[in-house]
Amino acid sequence: MIVYHASNMVVEHPALISQNHFLDFGFGFYTTFNKAQACDFARKVALRRRIGDATVNIYSLDEAQLKSACSFLKFDEPNSDWLEFVCANRTNSYTGPKYDVIYGPVANDNVYTTVAAYINGTFTKEVTLAALKVRKLFNQLVFASDLSLSFLKFEGAERL
Repeated sequence: MIVYHASNMVVEHPALISQNHFLDFGFGFYTTFNKAQACDFARKVALRRRIGDATVNIYSLDEAQLKSACSFLKFDEPNSDWLEFVCANRTNSYTGPKYDVIYGPVANDNVYTTVAAYINGTFTKEVTLAALKVRKLFNQLVFASDLSLSFLKFEGAERL
C-alpha cells in the first residue's frame, strides 16, 4: 500500500511531533491514499508556514503486518460516531481509548465549516450529517503511535 504525507519539506523519518492546533483524529502523523489531496494540502502547508517547498512524501507499508500489530479505529463514512470523534479531537476534549492507527474521512477546510457549525450549536447533528453526505470527502490515515510509524517505509518525495 502507498500513502502520501503533505509537508513543506522532505520527511524521510516520520515522527510524532507536538502540534499547536487540534486535528480531526488528534495527535499523529497524517497521510492519505489520495495523491491529489496530498498535493493540494502540501501547497497550503508551504504557504501557511512561509518556509520550504510544497512536498509530497511517499511511503509504502505492508497493510497486513500493520493490521496484525496495531490497534485500529476505522470510519467508513462521516456518521454520528465520526462526527463526535472529530469534534472531541478538534476541541481537545477526547478522553476515549488510544489507537495506533485511525482511518476515515477528512474534515478539510470546506467540511470543517459544517463541523464548526455543529460544534457551536448552529447545526443539529442531523443537519450536519445531511450536509456532509452531499460533499465529496477525502480520506486520511493517521499513524498515532511510534509502533505504527515503524511500518512506514520512505519511498521518496516530490517537490511541487
